Amino acid sequence: MEWYPWGAEALERARREDKPILLSVGYSACHWCHVMAHESFEDPQVAALMNRLFVNVKVDREERPDLDQIYQGAHQMLAQRPGGWPLTMFLSPDGTPFFGGTYFPKEARHGLPGFPELCERIAAIWRDRRAEIAAQNREVLQALARTVPQRPAGRAPLSGEVARAMLDNLRASFDARHGGFGGAPKFPHPSDLELCLRHGELDMAHLTLKRMCEGGIYDQLGGGFCRYSVDAQWTIPHFEKMLYDNGPLLGLLADAWLTGGEALYARCAQETALWLMREMQSPEGGYYSSLDADSEHEEGKFYVWSREELRALLGREEFEVLASHYGLDGPPNFENRHWHLRVAAPLEDPGALEEAKRKLFAAREKRVRPGRDEKVLASWNALAIRGMAHAGRVFGRGEWIASARRALDFVRAAMWRDGRLLATYKDGRAHLDAYLDDYAFLVAALLELMQGEFQVGDLAFARELADVLLEQFEDAQGGGFFFTARSHEQLIHRPKPGHDQATPSGNALAAWGLARLAALSGETRYARAAERTLECFYPAMREYPAGFATMAVALDEQLEPPSLLILRGERQALAAWQAELARAYLPAAMVVALPEGSAGLPASLDKPPRPGPVNAWLCRGVTCLEPIADLVELNKALKEKW
Repeated sequence: MEWYPWGAEALERARREDKPILLSVGYSACHWCHVMAHESFEDPQVAALMNRLFVNVKVDREERPDLDQIYQGAHQMLAQRPGGWPLTMFLSPDGTPFFGGTYFPKEARHGLPGFPELCERIAAIWRDRRAEIAAQNREVLQALARTVPQRPAGRAPLSGEVARAMLDNLRASFDARHGGFGGAPKFPHPSDLELCLRHGELDMAHLTLKRMCEGGIYDQLGGGFCRYSVDAQWTIPHFEKMLYDNGPLLGLLADAWLTGGEALYARCAQETALWLMREMQSPEGGYYSSLDADSEHEEGKFYVWSREELRALLGREEFEVLASHYGLDGPPNFENRHWHLRVAAPLEDPGALEEAKRKLFAAREKRVRPGRDEKVLASWNALAIRGMAHAGRVFGRGEWIASARRALDFVRAAMWRDGRLLATYKDGRAHLDAYLDDYAFLVAALLELMQGEFQVGDLAFARELADVLLEQFEDAQGGGFFFTARSHEQLIHRPKPGHDQATPSGNALAAWGLARLAALSGETRYARAAERTLECFYPAMREYPAGFATMAVALDEQLEPPSLLILRGERQALAAWQAELARAYLPAAMVVALPEGSAGLPASLDKPPRPGPVNAWLCRGVTCLEPIADLVELNKALKEKW
């Protein structure tokens, strides 16, 4: 099989030979990508057919999210339905798509044509209907251009009503029995749950997280969440584990614990953090990308059990406790012959269960493990750094913050070159220009890490990243940020996305992070860029109040700036104040602790020394209170409107 990477060589060959491009977009942990590769791409006859008819280009959507965004959007326009992976697109030599789909079986079934038959049909269309393809290509390019939002000419006032409309929309699809939104398949949606917590819709957030933590989407033995549940009850997951899910969910568990005090959230947060450090952090410090769903060519094989295995591993009493708690006394829940662990009944004997779990975990460790994608992606690392740092701060776990620090130090050392960020690293090599998400997510991660342990170098790095965002990505006239930099290679489209997808919106986190960074640094350029971004996306938020949860959080902080709390004083006393404040749910506050002797601070943070072990300066927008030297008084001020 003759695969090209995306680039000038493949495009030039397609032009020279007047052949269409077959673009296959997938990723390492994608089950159906592996199935299609095994069925078709690895078959010598199918490969020969593809090589004869097309220039074949393979793209990792995790390394090239720019291409994935463009062609997923084009697929939706052409097929009138959502895409997915593998994404199979047929392009003209200039890169414009004229037909597409997702998984195609080798032999026709389930209403899908066989892949070899499809290839012959597409080649015939290219040969015989070129004028129709050219006309459709023009329409596709025009339609893609219309998807780029612009700020309205007249400045309309921003309103918090759109957040209320989003919450009403979530309420309408909320599953009041099992948690989550909609039916099967069911996804975690951490951005939506964060919005629920911030606006006091605790029942939606807590029921969803509780059912997830008790369900099979959560690894009851090893910690960490799988990508999604194939059923509405969270019982059987698609077994791949993604870094980009677990970072935000870890931070969300910490906030849920603060708002509800549920011990279940603290346990799942601890197990997930341990899993991230144990299985997903490289010796160099960066976090790996994902674990496959499959092992030994079978999905879920690493995670599921037979009763015979369990009886052989456990004593009679241990088995009975485990069977009752995890539903092993009922029929098998995975492919009618195995059991996947999920909480089915309350626990009566915690001690016996913990010993049983230790035995099962040790036995599972001897199995053939799922494949691990050892790419280190800047954007996904930033999500994990932010989640680890936040959970570490809330639960007082310095080792979690240290893990986040190691990952940040790695990204900065290996992926920050000559004032620009690189998107991906593997096997000693960092490459590919970074995207909007890489910069915006890393700024957000630094803002969280600075609240756990302030370092002036972190603030300087955040400002360098923000300056690149403004210089290379911002649409200063239309508002918002393009997904690719000005210096990026020219593609058929330059998206400016605002919706949350599997990860938060880069535009939304850019607006959120830049506004906060403006408060920390005193740099008003950042605040103006944040405001322009919200003005750009506000009409769409108002018209279609779904999928904009992260943007709604940024809008909240635009309408009512977050509190900036600066603590100065003796190191030991500062740590005690920090620990106390971390146990309060303060989503609209930034807490920065500066030990005595801190140097190189911007004027916005450099407060004069005063008598007493700790002094607090509390500001909202341009309004600041008198310095506070009493923690009780400070807690009261944080809760008041002033």
